[in-house]
Amino acid sequence: QEQLVESGGGLVQAGGSLRLSCVASGRTFNSLAMGWFRQAPGKEREFVAAAWRGSGVTDYADSVKGRFTISRDNGDNAKNMVYLHVNSLKPEDTGVYFCAATRSAWSRWAREYAYWGQGTQVTVSS
Repeated sequence: QEQLVESGGGLVQAGGSLRLSCVASGRTFNSLAMGWFRQAPGKEREFVAAAWRGSGVTDYADSVKGRFTISRDNGDNAKNMVYLHVNSLKPEDTGVYFCAATRSAWSRWAREYAYWGQGTQVTVSS
């Protein structure tokens, strides 16, 4: 059983940056693919980024490609962390950002992620 806790959200002006963090408490972190999703008010939850398990391969939604970077600790001294560096923020990036984990090798589909954090709010002002 994995428990995920996000942090790092906040209010930022357009063009600004944040680093979102997610800590996983289970013992199987290295066997999980990790993803970030977001949900704006009145909209469905959408895929943002994913880091494949083990291989270091990453994937991004077109809307954030080149601005967001996902990374994870997989080394010997891993702290079971996954990060989302968000740069050049736009007002349309506003929403609750969720960290999620799946035992699939990789996925963009929220339904394939079994474990979810509570989310961290990101608000971008124009």
